[in-house]
Amino acid sequence: MEQTHSGKNKIERNDLRKKFFANYMKLVGFALLLLFVFLVGFEKGKETQKNIESPIPVEDAIFKNKDLQKNTIDFSLFWNVYDLLKSKYIDSDKLDAKELFYGAIKGMMHATSDPYTDFFDPEENKKFSEDISGNFEGIGAELGIKQGILTIIAPLKDTPAEKAGLRSGDKIINIDGKSTGDMSVDEAVDNIRGPRGTTVTLTIFREGDQDTRDVQVKRDVINVKSVTLEWKEKDIAAITIMRFGDDTNKGFSSAISEVNSKKAKGLIIDLRNNPGGYLQTSIDIASKLLPKGKVVVIEESQDKSQKKMYSRGGDLGSQIETVVLINEGSASASEILAGALKDNRDNVTLVGKKSFGKGSVQEFIELSQGTAAKITVARWLTPSGRQINEEGIQPDREVELSNDDFDNNRDPQLDEAINILKEKLGIRQ
Repeated sequence: MEQTHSGKNKIERNDLRKKFFANYMKLVGFALLLLFVFLVGFEKGKETQKNIESPIPVEDAIFKNKDLQKNTIDFSLFWNVYDLLKSKYIDSDKLDAKELFYGAIKGMMHATSDPYTDFFDPEENKKFSEDISGNFEGIGAELGIKQGILTIIAPLKDTPAEKAGLRSGDKIINIDGKSTGDMSVDEAVDNIRGPRGTTVTLTIFREGDQDTRDVQVKRDVINVKSVTLEWKEKDIAAITIMRFGDDTNKGFSSAISEVNSKKAKGLIIDLRNNPGGYLQTSIDIASKLLPKGKVVVIEESQDKSQKKMYSRGGDLGSQIETVVLINEGSASASEILAGALKDNRDNVTLVGKKSFGKGSVQEFIELSQGTAAKITVARWLTPSGRQINEEGIQPDREVELSNDDFDNNRDPQLDEAINILKEKLGIRQ
């Protein structure tokens, strides 16, 4: 674990630092310096690490390491601005040292202009963990930044967001009257979340509309089952995957085993409005639908080097004629699975709309004091080498689901999937 320095250690650099380290913000200064050391590459975290440790005292790392000094900037500007806040800000007595500390780190992350690189304070870290587990209080919608605009990637099934009529692709202009123009995804989530029973008003713009509309959504406890199985016809099964979380592999294993035991001839895998989740889970599921040794996804790093990730066996479904449903709300791990099946199997047809195009890799690193960092470290490519990020996955058969279809509970995309399987299997229409 990262070690904090007690108030007994005295560092005398200049008058501003004396003033700074004379109060609670001593902790802030050291932590910021340590984070800076991390960012310039003095200490690089391993991919699987859970905590960042500093093998060299922070003071030595900043002030005595000659190699590092060549890459550092003059931190006096930071101290000057902090001192100005303390001395001139009208409500300086209300300033919270820890909030300033976290805000400075967030600002550094946001300066990357990457919406998926962020810092989580303890409360945000807790919420992130709740998200991936599928249990939290809110409206049940996954958000993303598309073309610089806060956008609903997917409203989750049977959640307040879906019941209020929110749809994939809706652009959120305001949250309770507050503009989202400068909000990060995590800031927007923080504004939308709230206790069950309370209401949030989203001002949205939907493609095809002439103007914005206000949608009121009543928050509730969100507990989403990640995998469901339905039988659409006697020989056609439909497995819906809502997210790629901790419980998804177990749920999918159970579903695909039932599909096999009942000797289904056709399979629909519904990835619509699935915002993604864990990479490992998508590989686990692909391994049940592909022969061992097939490339599931290619990870492209900063230096353009590529690492291939393979299916590990356990194939239960590669012989079944399959249709995969995707739409604008299919993102990340959903796109990895759709691309893997399309590139590796001749008996897979993609139906729906082009997917979201979120093909970047975030490394989640737990830090001290209950905080965490999420940093984009690579991008995904399909097995054939096509970029997913900002490109998305194009369906073989594009089928629109209009506002009128949605409002009247029609699903032409699912209907097309069933018709394709009937045609391929020789089942009478």
